[in-house]
Amino acid sequence: MKIIGLDVGEKRIGVAKVDSSTRIAVPVGFVETGDTMWQELAKLSRINTTNFFVLGLPRSNEGNETKQSLYVRNFARVLTEKIPGAKVRFQDESLTSVEAESRLKQRKKKYVKGDIDAEAATIILQDFIENFNESAYKKEAAKVDQILENINPVVAETKKIAKNTKGIAKKQGDKIALNARKTKNTLKKFLIISPIALILIIVAIVGVVIWRQNQLREREQMWADMEAAMVPDVFSITIKPGETIFDIKEMLLEHGYDAAEIDAAFRHDYSNEAGLEFLKERPAGATLEGYIFGETREFYTNTSVEEILKIFLMGTGEIIAENDLVAKYKAHGLTLFEGITLASIVQKEAKSADQPTVAQVFLSRLEQGMALGSDVTVTYALDIVDPNRETYKDNQSALLIDSCYNTRLHAGLPCGPISNPGLSALLAVAEPSDTSYLYFLTGDDGMMYYSYTDSEHAQNAAKYCSKLCQVSL
Repeated sequence: MKIIGLDVGEKRIGVAKVDSSTRIAVPVGFVETGDTMWQELAKLSRINTTNFFVLGLPRSNEGNETKQSLYVRNFARVLTEKIPGAKVRFQDESLTSVEAESRLKQRKKKYVKGDIDAEAATIILQDFIENFNESAYKKEAAKVDQILENINPVVAETKKIAKNTKGIAKKQGDKIALNARKTKNTLKKFLIISPIALILIIVAIVGVVIWRQNQLREREQMWADMEAAMVPDVFSITIKPGETIFDIKEMLLEHGYDAAEIDAAFRHDYSNEAGLEFLKERPAGATLEGYIFGETREFYTNTSVEEILKIFLMGTGEIIAENDLVAKYKAHGLTLFEGITLASIVQKEAKSADQPTVAQVFLSRLEQGMALGSDVTVTYALDIVDPNRETYKDNQSALLIDSCYNTRLHAGLPCGPISNPGLSALLAVAEPSDTSYLYFLTGDDGMMYYSYTDSEHAQNAAKYCSKLCQVSL
C-alpha cells in the first residue's frame, strides 16, 4: 500500500511518500498553498495511485493541541471534500521542521525552505510507518520464532539422517570391493533409508514455504487492517448560533457522552491553553456561555468533551482575531466580554439583516443609562432557576424575577452572555447601523419595527404585535 505524508503549513505543504513493502519514506517535494493547491494534491494522489494521507498534527510542549492543530484539522476536512475517497490519519509531530533542517544541513547541500517542508513530511510519514501497529509486528515475530522452533528439530534430524546415510554409503561402498553379496544388502538398506531422509527434507522445505506464505498473508492482512483503520469513525457536531450551554450539553448527551464528563469539561479552565488566552478577560465565575462559536466540526470517535470544547473555543479565538473585535468593541466602550454579552442578546432578538440596527438600539440605551428591557434575557434567567416554569407561570411574575440577567429590572448589560452568538451578531455589535432608534419590536408578520419614543413604541406594539408580544417567556 502506498501512503502520502503531508507537513501542512500556511504557505507550503511538504510532501513525502512511502510504500508499505519497503517501509522507507522518501521526500517528494512541496506544494505552494493557493488556488491550485488542491489540484496539485489530487495529481499527486493519482500519480502515486493512493488516496491515503498522513498529516502531521502539531502540539505544544505540554502535549496540547494549538491554533496550528486546528488549522491542520480544517485542512484535513477540506482535503476529504476535494479528493473523493480520501482517507486521513494524523501523526503527532514535534519539532519536525527543526530536525528536518538539521538533516539537510548535515548533507552539506544547498536547499530551500520547501526542501525543509518535504523533509519534515518524510519524518512524519516515517514515524507513522514505524509506530503503526507495533504490537502486530511483535505478534508476527513471535509466530515466526515459534515456526522456526518447530522446524529446527526437523532440519536437525534430517541433517543427522543424511550424515548417517552418507556414512553408511561410504562404509558399504568399501565393502563392495571385497564382498558383492554384502553390497547387495547395503544397497537394500540404503534404498530404505534414503526415502526417509528425502521425506524429512521435503517436510522441512514445505514447512518453510508454508511459514513464508502465512507470513506474507498476515502482513497483507495487517496492511488491510490499516486501510480499514484509515477510515476512522467520524461524527459531526453542529452548534447553531443562538444555542446555549444547556442546548450543547443536551446534544453531547445524545452523542453518548457521560453527564459527569460533560459538566467537568465545561468547568475546566481553558484560559491557559495556547490560543485561548482571550478567555482570561472574563470576570471570575463566568461560564463558557457566549464563547462557543456556532459552526459544524467533525471529530473522531472517543474524542473527549474537553478536546471538543477546545476546538470550538479555538474557532472563537480565530473569529475574534480575524475581525479585530477587541479593538472594535473598545471603540464602543465595551470590553470583549461585554461585547460578546451584547452580541448574545442581539443574536436572540433579531435575524441577521436586522442585527446591526438592533445592536444600535441597545448601544444607544446603554449610553443613555436606560434599561435594555430585553425579554430574551428574562427567558434565560428563567431557564436557569425554573426551566419547567413551575414557579413563574405567567409573564407578569416572570418579568419580576430577581436575577442579574433580568434587563427589565436592572439597567446595563446582564451579568454574562445568554447564548453563543454567530458571526453576524458579533459583527453587528462591532459595526452597528448608523441610526438613532431607542425601541424595536418584532411584529406578528416577522418584520422588525423601530421607533424613537416610548409612545411610538406602544403604537407599534398595538398595531403590529397583538399575538407575538403575548407569547409566554
